[in-house]
Amino acid sequence: MSRTVFCQKLQKDAPGLAFQLYPGEVGKRIFDNISQEAWTDWQKKQTMLINEHKMNMMNPDDRAILEKTMVDYLFNGIEPKIEGYTPQAK
Repeated sequence: MSRTVFCQKLQKDAPGLAFQLYPGEVGKRIFDNISQEAWTDWQKKQTMLINEHKMNMMNPDDRAILEKTMVDYLFNGIEPKIEGYTPQAK
């Protein structure tokens, strides 16, 4: 059975994540407030960011930058800057 959350990113009720995919307080906030659809959108952007900036997920600084970008995207409506990528108009 899927659970519904009011997605803070999409500003609508939508199916939520099946389980917490990100650790800690940020992960709990995402689980409680972000839909599967918004999380999937973020994962695509995250992959582009990691590749474009040649981020190393073993590097704490890179992980911190990525987490801040994720929170900005999911909760503050700030699109990440990805070279050559233009978000689709809603």
